[in-house]
Amino acid sequence: MEFETAFKILDAAVLAQTQRHLKDIEVTILRNSWQGKKYGEIAQIHGYTTEYLQHDVGPKLWQMLSAAFGEKVSKKNFQAALERQRLSGSAASPKQLEAILQPQNLMSSDSQVKKGSKGNGEVLLTNEQPQLNAEVEFPVGQVPLTSSFYVERPPIEDLCFQEILQPGALIRIKASKQMGKTSLMARTLDEARKHGCQTVALSFHLADKAVFTSLDTFLRWFCESVGRKLKQLHQLDDYWSIYGSKDKTTAYFEECLLEEIDSPLVISLDGVDRIFPHRDIAEDFFNLLRAWYEYAKYGDRSSELWKKLRLVLVHSKEVYIPLNINQSPFNVGLSIELQEFNQEQVQILVACHQGLNWTDTQVKKLMDMVGGHPYLVRLALYHVQHQDITLEQLLQTAPTEAGIYSDHLRGHLCNLDDHPSLVAAFSQVVKSLVPIELDSESAFKLHSMGLVVYCNDNKVMPRCNLYRQYFQHRLS
Repeated sequence: MEFETAFKILDAAVLAQTQRHLKDIEVTILRNSWQGKKYGEIAQIHGYTTEYLQHDVGPKLWQMLSAAFGEKVSKKNFQAALERQRLSGSAASPKQLEAILQPQNLMSSDSQVKKGSKGNGEVLLTNEQPQLNAEVEFPVGQVPLTSSFYVERPPIEDLCFQEILQPGALIRIKASKQMGKTSLMARTLDEARKHGCQTVALSFHLADKAVFTSLDTFLRWFCESVGRKLKQLHQLDDYWSIYGSKDKTTAYFEECLLEEIDSPLVISLDGVDRIFPHRDIAEDFFNLLRAWYEYAKYGDRSSELWKKLRLVLVHSKEVYIPLNINQSPFNVGLSIELQEFNQEQVQILVACHQGLNWTDTQVKKLMDMVGGHPYLVRLALYHVQHQDITLEQLLQTAPTEAGIYSDHLRGHLCNLDDHPSLVAAFSQVVKSLVPIELDSESAFKLHSMGLVVYCNDNKVMPRCNLYRQYFQHRLS
């Protein structure tokens, strides 16, 4: 059975069960699962997060198909279940399919699906532009490029979009966890692709521990990761011989990558702070990135090659390793530090959630608890929109183990437990009703973790009342 035939049967079954057609993202999962792809592969190809597909959209899709087919349906067995439906005669008849698939009926709740032609068969053309009041997404990881739940923070996006098109550009995006760094990075890369750039996205979070055992191993992994995505690995072994690690990395990039491509190359490096604990590797690697940035400024023949390279560095922690001011990539280029949403931006996000006609007072109540923290706000809206909990119940249980933020809060607590000196310092902060002054190192690290914010006089206070209330009890 071809997938297009399978799709018609699946869509008819869903329509009969739910009175709606399959949505674009559901078709994406089905089509790629039909080809044997895993959630991680699907997420990478289509700009979603693995967690979102695997723990939100996927389970709902299989549950819906189980109800439609009258048997347990999963990612592993849906093709077999579909074949059983066809053989048993339970699937929609050709006449039913013909009626269901008339152009006027091909309207999904998220996008318009219409007929097109390719050869002698039919294909489905979808409009994947984001719309307001789309089905709410569970807020895990990167906000998909097509999502309507991404809220811009002007002028940050425009600054990044303009800078990434500059020869030899370097952009540094910093914020604590779950503040939207990766989502901004993805949109910056998407803007670069629209202007003809090739892009490579690397995450150091995905590197094995063994990668960090030596500079040579680390740089070999780095070159292989970039070369594989550009399909330029065939000459790497020729360079990995007698030269020093930084020399052969530079030669490989210059001669095998930059000389071989006509378009600019944008490389994003996510999770850069994972390198910080490996001081020897960090110093040499960051010196190398700074050198490449400088090469583009020299004005000689080779600088024309290095102007093709643009870098986006993403990290959550402050750069606490000492680097020579003339050899650091963290004091050049465009620096972006993401801030929380303001009230207007939170109201925009509320408006994206169907049925949440909140007043300014309701928005203020939520922000009094969690501030404008993007993840904390979105998680609240997700649960209230799904009617799992009312706003009043959410605010009452928020700083407790019974609340929706328990996993988030326990994560911070575990991080603090690894640093007894920070426990003592943060305990002082949450017990004080006014901003207080800490030693510079403690304030620096607590700010990097996202637990405190600086005031104008370099004193600190808890990032939000949620943290104050939870940790007042936990650190007492």
